[in-house]
Parts: sequence; structure tokens; C-alpha cells
Amino acid sequence: MQKKKTPTNARVADNKKAAFNYFFEERFEAGMVLEGWEVKSLREGKVQLTDGYVVIRNGELFLIGLQIQPLGTASTHISPDKQRTRKLLMHKEEIKRLIGKVEQKGYTLVPVNLHWKNGKVKCEVALAKGKAEHDKRDTIKDREGKREVERAMKTRNR
Repeated sequence: MQKKKTPTNARVADNKKAAFNYFFEERFEAGMVLEGWEVKSLREGKVQLTDGYVVIRNGELFLIGLQIQPLGTASTHISPDKQRTRKLLMHKEEIKRLIGKVEQKGYTLVPVNLHWKNGKVKCEVALAKGKAEHDKRDTIKDREGKREVERAMKTRNR
């Protein structure tokens, strides 16, 4: 039996809701502590990142709210918890810098996406500031304007 290969920089899941609700200041890449069944489910794309958020406890980063659906065939001898808290792995210096910035008013850590890098799952975490309601309306207006331009270009090219 041949082992299935995953592309080296393939995206697993994106958090599109985060880009709508936050301004991203900086982005960081963190490793994840996962169980075997979780990796198999990630290869199948059975993951939801939209409700996820990152917290700092005792100088360590944890990802809460990430849902990984267990595969029926892969997890027969264990009872998987699809919403368990998962530890993120980063260098101590980076974590200390993040702690300093998160303690500032209005900053939070948001998971942006999950992707494969050299056979390992990585989580892209962004240092973000929440958008106000009028900023969200501006985002919607810009998105609809771009959509209208694309529609006009399509009909014009026919």
C-alpha cells in the first residue's frame, strides 16, 4: 500500500471570519500538539477554524474552539474529543513578545489558518485589533464594489 503524500504548503483551513472582524498587525507561525487521529482528520480536511481563538496560560499558547471531526475508521480504540484545547508551539522569546502586546488595550491573538509545512501541521496566528462596526461596513462595501466590477468585466468580455 502506497502512503498518501500531502503537498508541502497545502492549506487545511482558513478563518475568513477573522479577517472580517479584525485588523491583523503581525502574523506568526506556530506548531501544534496533535494526536494521531487528528492528523488523519486534517489530511481529510475535516476541520473548522472559525470559532477558534488563542489564549495565553502560564507563558504558553493554547488554541481553543478548533473543531476537528474524528474519522469513523481511524479512531476505533479511543474516544476522541473534537473540541479539546490544543497547545501551540513557539519560541519563548516570541511568546514573551506576544504577551507584552496582548496586554496592551485592544489586542488579541486570532488563528488565521492551518497549513502543512514539511509534513507538519502549522497554525498561523495573528496579533489582531478588533474592527469597529463602521469598519466592517466599509469592508462589505469594498467587497461588493469589487464584485460589481468583476461582473461588469465578465459581461463586457463576452
